[in-house]
Order: sequence, then structure tokens, then C-alpha cells
Amino acid sequence: MPDSTISIAFESTDQADVMALIAALDAYQHTLYPPASVYALDLASVAQDQLLLAVARDAQGVALGCGALVLTASYAELKRMYVLPDQRGRGIAKGILAHLENAAKKSDCALMMLETGTLQPQAQRLYAQAGYLVCAAFGTYPEDEFSVFMQKQLAAAS
Repeated sequence: MPDSTISIAFESTDQADVMALIAALDAYQHTLYPPASVYALDLASVAQDQLLLAVARDAQGVALGCGALVLTASYAELKRMYVLPDQRGRGIAKGILAHLENAAKKSDCALMMLETGTLQPQAQRLYAQAGYLVCAAFGTYPEDEFSVFMQKQLAAAS
């Protein structure tokens, strides 16, 4: 988990610093993958009752990372996970992931799913260490040579 100077909370998507994180994520992904293999989600296109956006901030309120959860009828999908490059290795991504998983459990969601890229071994390692297993493509995703699909069964909320 991140150190005590980092806070993680659910926030609105329409903040300049949050939009800057998302833009940085998009730019990064476009350096790695062909456009047809970048499955970026426009957070504004998701119904607000289906979307949770977790933002990690330092003690001065600077946004360091984010991650979104899209709740569907049968699973929660992890989207838009990103931590600023100079902040990586501090446990921020693990903290965001745990925050989102707890929210999914509270929403009585039993399954978390995600798509990440083959050229992002650090992300794959993070998810594997958190208990995610490789699975088949899901939802509207096509099979893609640049995609890795993963899922994790969550314990039911008590």
C-alpha cells in the first residue's frame, strides 16, 4: 500500500488534473500499440451510476495516479489504471487496485475483469500478484495479439 502521505478517494472525472492523467495514459499507450489495439474508454461516455474513479493524491493534493471501475450486470471492469512515471514503485497502483476491488465487493460484484497490453509487463505483474488470472477476451473486446485479458473472483461482501 502507498505510504500515509498518499490518499486515495473516489472523485469526479471532470477535473483538469484527472483529465491530464488520462491524457498521459492515452499518449503512453499510443507509443506502445497500434491505434486499433488501444481500447481507451472515454469516461464521460459511461453512466455515472456505473463508474467509479479512484484518484491517488499526495499530501499537497497533486494527482499521482488513477483507476476506474465500470460496473456491469455480470462483472466489474478495471479501466484507466495509470500512475505518473516518476511516482511508480511507491505502491500507488496497488492501493488504487485495492480501493477499486473493495468498492466492487461493496457493490456485490463477484468478478473483476480487465484488459491490459502485452507490452506492459509491470501491469501484468501487478495484476498477477493481486490474484488475477489470464482469461479469454470478454465483453466487446476482440481477440488481439497485443491484449492480455485477466479476471479475479472476489469474495462476496458481508
